[in-house]
Order: sequence, then C-alpha cells, then structure tokens
Amino acid sequence: MRILILSTWWPEPDDNGSRMRAMAILRNLAARHELHLLAFSQGSPAEVQANEISRLCRSWRAFHRPDRRLTVTDRLISLTSVKPASIRVRWSQEFANAVLQAAKRWQPDVVLALQIDVALYARLTPHLPAVLEELELATILEDYRRQTGLRRLRSLLTALQYRRYVAALLPSFQAVTTVSEREADLIRQVAGNHTTQIAIISNGVDAGACAAYSYQPQINTLIYPGALSYSANLDAVSFFLSQIWLLIRAWHPQARFRITGPVTDEQRAALPALPGVEFTGYVTDIRQVIAQHMLEVVPLREGGGTRLKILEALALGVPVVSTSKGAEGLRLEDGKHLLIADTPIDFAGKVSRLLANPSLARQLGEAGQKVVAERYDWQVIIPALHDLLETIVNQRTQRYVMAHP
Repeated sequence: MRILILSTWWPEPDDNGSRMRAMAILRNLAARHELHLLAFSQGSPAEVQANEISRLCRSWRAFHRPDRRLTVTDRLISLTSVKPASIRVRWSQEFANAVLQAAKRWQPDVVLALQIDVALYARLTPHLPAVLEELELATILEDYRRQTGLRRLRSLLTALQYRRYVAALLPSFQAVTTVSEREADLIRQVAGNHTTQIAIISNGVDAGACAAYSYQPQINTLIYPGALSYSANLDAVSFFLSQIWLLIRAWHPQARFRITGPVTDEQRAALPALPGVEFTGYVTDIRQVIAQHMLEVVPLREGGGTRLKILEALALGVPVVSTSKGAEGLRLEDGKHLLIADTPIDFAGKVSRLLANPSLARQLGEAGQKVVAERYDWQVIIPALHDLLETIVNQRTQRYVMAHP
C-alpha cells in the first residue's frame, strides 16, 4: 500500500509519548508499505532531525505550526462555530496545500492522520479512505470535573463543543483508533449512530531495545520521566512532592527523587522546594537514566490514554508504583506486575516497601518486564493497525468493483 501519513508531531527523535508512538508506527509500516509523511515540527522546519525518517519514508516534509494566544473574539466565535478556537488559530494553509499536492502526486491508497490535530487536513481528500489514529477524549471531556466556579462552566462549554466537533469529524473517517477500552467507550458515546469503525490499538514499547539496558539501580533513588510542560505531569509531581515525598524521606532520609525533561523557572517555582529532589533537564538517553533508579513513580491524577512511561520502565525491568489513574487502560496486575496506590500514605508505604527490599523490587520489575514483552511490544501491537488499514483499502476496492462491473 501507499500511505499518506499526516502527523501532529514531528516524530524524530522519539523522546516523548506521541513521538514514540508515531515512530513505532512508521518503523513497522515502512517494512511493508510505501510511506509519505507530512508533519508539524515543534521547532524550525529547516532544523528537524530526519536521519531515520529519510530511510523510512519515500517522501517527507516538515511544517511550522501556526499558533497564538486566544483572544476574546476567538472565544466569542466559539459560541457558534463547530470548530474549537484552538483548532481555528492553528490552521495552516501551507500544510493543507501540501496534503492536496501529495494526494495528487502520490495517489495514496489511504490517509493516516496521527491524532486529532491533523484530522481536518485528512478531510481535504474525501475521495481517499482515511483513518484517524489515537483519538483521545478523556482529558478534555473530564477537565471540567476538576474545576470550580466560572472555570468549571467554561471548561464544560469547551468539552461540549469538543464533543460536537469530534461528532462532526467522525463520518469523514472509515476507522478511528484509540488506546484503551475506556477511550473507545467515550468515542462510541460521541459517535452515536455513526458507522465509523473503532479499533483499540494500545500503546506499546520497543521491548527488544529496552532489554539491551541492564537494571543497575542506585540505592534509594526514584524517578519520574515527563516534561512538566504537560499539565498532567506537573500536577502529578506537585501531588507527589506536597503529599508523599516527605513521608518517604521520613523513612528513608537518603532517598533521592529525580524529575526528567525540560522545566522552566516558572514551573519549578510552582513546586515545593524539598530536600532530595533533583531536576535533570532534558536527557538524550532516557532509558539509561531510568534503568539507574530503584523504581519509577507515576502519581498521575488526570489525563487520558495509557502510560508509555510505565511500559518503558517495566520493559527496562524497573519496578513501578503508580496511581490507578496512571495505570488506567493497562492490562497489568497490582502486586504482580506493579504496585498501585491512590492515597498519599499508601503510595509512600509501597515506595518504602520496595526501597527497603531490593530483591522484591527486582522481582516485581522482572515480572513487569515479562508481561510487557508479551503484550505491549510494538511488534505485537502495530500489526493490528496494519490489518485495519489493509481492510479499509480492500473494502474501498470492493465497493469500486461493485460500482463498476
């Protein structure tokens, strides 16, 4: 097949969850199909890294993504517009033109849109079958529940508009993928009577690449990998530091907690300054860093999807203590593959238990590593996406043959 891929993120280097998933898709599909990639860059399009992409894709182009702060006028227009303001202000006519040009030049069999931010561009080629990959609804539809007062009302209005927008988009796609059954249920609620196929393609990890690293932890060390620019990560770290960390330090005075990823002065100022806490900044090889810690903590309380950070830690043999929210959507067993705790005292107690018993920590990490290799290796997961794309293309071919006997 010839596949035109539209991506919200420039996939290389694959140093966050969205890029990791995008690169896994490119690597696995490129082994059997001809790929053409159009993607928004997070920096200058002229400076994107394309060492691997140039080998995986027959053609590729990176684009600057327009963006600006929302104005009062933008918000007022949202009262009558189906498109959310955040979608309207980021529209790129250059990207739209490139989609039309690529469709005409390459004559793809199918369009694959990676995440909802590029869904509108896939609608520009209605003569081609299209699949919307990794549609996520939980985060924005549930945000209003955490708000109060006028913010709660505004968040509710945003969620309702987002539902209408997604409902209007779905008929343009022959299939939509998402990462968990919970997300699939939300899509069904929004879709109503629409016949768009919904497929669960879970998140995954390169288990083989992770197995090349050895679990060699420094004593009494914890890690949380995640950029604090993402609100769910910032909330998780804030929760951990303000309600859990001092409990752990009372039992383990030498314990150290490291947070990886870029962090601004403003973000650090929003967090309590506590002993034993370190910010590493961006690291080039996150797997090596994670493997040097006794355990990974995932104290997430919000957000949707499934957590690549948990899968990657377990694939490295590093034990994980997570909230129920953090492990949501993963077929992992509490007490066997990881430890789950939702209250500060329970979370601190389970962390302490592993810090005090390195052999138990290693045993838990090994069990997690085994199940991740069996269930969540990209080599196991991506073939389902391949089969979905092939089915969509074959259905289109059959309809054409029936219409033109």
